[in-house]
Amino acid sequence: MLMVGVARVGNDPVARYTPTQWVNAAMWGERVERLQPYLSKGSQVFVTLSEPHIETYEKKDGSGQGFSLRARVTELEFVGGRRDESAGESPDAPAAAPSRPAKSAAKAPGFDDLDDDIPF
Repeated sequence: MLMVGVARVGNDPVARYTPTQWVNAAMWGERVERLQPYLSKGSQVFVTLSEPHIETYEKKDGSGQGFSLRARVTELEFVGGRRDESAGESPDAPAAAPSRPAKSAAKAPGFDDLDDDIPF
């Protein structure tokens, strides 16, 4: 099941603070083998998930049953910039931007240049 939609907000928002709900996402095959070197904990990705389901498990502390939301990754795209492996060091200075040709002195067309003889 994949849910995507446009909707109207039915109630005024109410701020609530609840614990984070993680989704365990899985991907299989050659695709994950190619992506694995680029994925690490904290990597920012945009994903489309399908087949969501809840799995139950026994908690390690013996306090009863736990629940886990799981889904299959159908699309994955990287977002954000590259993470610096050595977070404590400052990044290298950026390379100089290539020079751009000077803009011509001719004025770009704007609203003042529109024809006043509109037939409607």
